[in-house]
Amino acid sequence: MQHAAPLSKLIDALRALPGVGPKTAQRMAFHLLQGGRGGARTLADALTAGLAAIGRCKRCRMLTDAELCSICSAPARDAALLCVVESPADVVAVEQSAGYRGRYFVLHGHLSPLDGVGPEQIGARELEALLDSGEVREVILATNSTVEGDATAHFLGECVAVRGIRATRIAHGVPMGGELEYVDSGTLARALEGRVSL
Repeated sequence: MQHAAPLSKLIDALRALPGVGPKTAQRMAFHLLQGGRGGARTLADALTAGLAAIGRCKRCRMLTDAELCSICSAPARDAALLCVVESPADVVAVEQSAGYRGRYFVLHGHLSPLDGVGPEQIGARELEALLDSGEVREVILATNSTVEGDATAHFLGECVAVRGIRATRIAHGVPMGGELEYVDSGTLARALEGRVSL
């Protein structure tokens, strides 16, 4: 069925969201236009306000509405410890663990030469400037456990090492409470490589 042009445009716009396919986008559009018009206006206003007010922290590149995000401006955070992550969602995940009290640097992606994403696009120059400031003593590379994430961690690890700063990589392996028979072979191989002494 052919939709009206504005409806097709709305469906296509909703498909830009991660995990939203054509059917889900169509259901969302119908819901917003059918009975949820008040919610649709609220959503549109929130998007407009967010786009106007939210930018990147000048130190760590986290999403914020101020010059410095709440983490970078918190005096209790350990400025000598820097955790490098791929996305703002990764910052939220690490913060929810309540086991980290340092600062962050958000790459907003990972190296992917085939997609035209190189060091400039992930903020390598800004990270190097931060490392050259002399505050950072250890960089925790917390990129995803993918080919691209590993390549990004390797590249950044070399940038860190040439400055005499300690570079570490987050551990990957068997999850807490996980049973070995249900763990995939790649994860198990990583866990064996990253084993530690007792």
